[in-house]
Order: sequence, then C-alpha cells, then structure tokens
Amino acid sequence: MENIIKRVAAIHDLSGFGRSSLTTIIPTLSTMGIQVCPLPTAILSNHTGGFETFSYVDLTDSMEDYILHWKGIGMEFDCIYSGFLGSGKQIDIVSRFIDDFRHQDALVVVDPVMGDNGHLYASFTPDFIPLMRKLVAKADIITPNLTEAAFLLGFEEVPQTITKDEALVWLRKLADLGPKMVVITSVPDCEDPTRTDVMAYKQETNTVWEMSCKYIPASYPGTGDTFASVMIGSLLQGDSLPVALDRAVQFISQCIKASIGYDYPKRNGILLERELDFLRTRHKISDFEILSC
Repeated sequence: MENIIKRVAAIHDLSGFGRSSLTTIIPTLSTMGIQVCPLPTAILSNHTGGFETFSYVDLTDSMEDYILHWKGIGMEFDCIYSGFLGSGKQIDIVSRFIDDFRHQDALVVVDPVMGDNGHLYASFTPDFIPLMRKLVAKADIITPNLTEAAFLLGFEEVPQTITKDEALVWLRKLADLGPKMVVITSVPDCEDPTRTDVMAYKQETNTVWEMSCKYIPASYPGTGDTFASVMIGSLLQGDSLPVALDRAVQFISQCIKASIGYDYPKRNGILLERELDFLRTRHKISDFEILSC
C-alpha cells in the first residue's frame, strides 16, 4: 500500500549537539513534507568535528533487532538513505536492509561517508574503502565529496582539484561501480577559484550536469547531510535530478550566507532553524549546465 506521506528510512548516527546527521536530516525532510524514520547507528553527545571530546554509544548490536521489529509491523519506505556507518558489520546490516526493504519504486541513496580534505576520517582505516564500494553498488544515487570519490576509485592521494574532463571520467567510473546516478559534491572549480561545483551523472541517459555557486570561505559540519536531505526531499516531491540538486545547492548557500555574519563557533553548524521556511517557498530554478548527453 502506498504511503500517504512519503517515508524515508534514515540510517545515520545521532549527535546530540552540532547540527549534523539525524539532527539536520529529520527537520529538513520533515519541513519538505517527508516522514523520517530514523535507524540510529550510534549516539554521540556531540559530533566529532571541532570538538576534542565526545561520548559515543555504538548501536551495532541493537540494529538488527530494531530492523526485525520494523519487518514485523510491515514497514515500507519510499527511500532508504544511509550515511555514517562505523564498521564493516554496520555495512553488512545496511546491505541486508536494502535487500529486505527495497521495492520497485523505492529510492536507495548512499552517502559514502569516509573522509574529507584528502584524508580518511580518524575512525576509518583503508580496509573500510572496499567494503563501502560493495554498498554503493546497491545504490540508485551516491553522494561522495571529492575525497570520497577518489577513495572509491582507488586513488591513494586525492588531488586538490580536477578539470571538468577529469570529472566526467570520474563520474562514469563511479557509475561503473553500480549506482544509477552519481553526485560529486564540493568540486573546486579549477577554471574559476571563486566558485565551487556540484557535478552529477545519470547513467541511463548518459547525461552530466554541473551546478555552480559562488564559493563562500566558511566550513560548517553537517552541510553534506543537509544537502542530501534536500535532494532526497525534492526527488520524492517529483522533481528531476538537476532540479533537486539545484534546490540543494541554493539551500546550502542560503544557510551559509545566513550563518556567516554571526560570531559563533562554526563547529555548531549552520543556523538551520532560521532558514527551514526557505524549503516551503516556490523554487526558482537557477542556472545549471548540461555538459554531456
């Protein structure tokens, strides 16, 4: 039976403070009229970016029983969306979850959270990368940043920037791993350092899109989770992939612009609460470019 309200299974960690993972995913998708059903992978007192200490409760051992109860009550999802996974065992659990809950019309989105700025996050070792490759093979859409894309493709050193021609090769090679659509976020524009790009590829139509926005010299945790959430919400509302990405780019830019003028620790995240109503307004499509089709 079709869900009255579109429903997303969000498989992420829950950080009590810092506006990342589930604390941004739930309000963002809820504002867009989507029901979020969280499957927490871990509970943290605060996220790990910029904080020296944090408490951490690993929920791996409870995830399978949690999922079993969802099966028992007949839960169905319009989208399965996974993010931070802390171990190979969690990847196995999510892989089985996709097999058990996927149906013909369900959208599977994998954000292969592993690293940024050319390095793996401290909690990961290189042997985690081939495990993530197996998971992205089951996705309809993957949303790596430049660092994660390079690791998935087997690069030992991550380039600081890539040309558009190189990006086209990367996108198609990532699609060869299995996902139907590939979105690389935060690609530095080697032709114009004042701008940053999001590049996307849809294998079925062999189409590549580029969304460009002015680079804002500020970095906030949780923006990747928010970006993917807006994209997912937009797709579930019936938008095309380029329009969904355009909405996500505009929203993140709006949030950063609204936040950067205030003097507060950037580790606290973007001032999401001030800008959520932006997602309820009629979307005005900005410029995006079709690079190949």
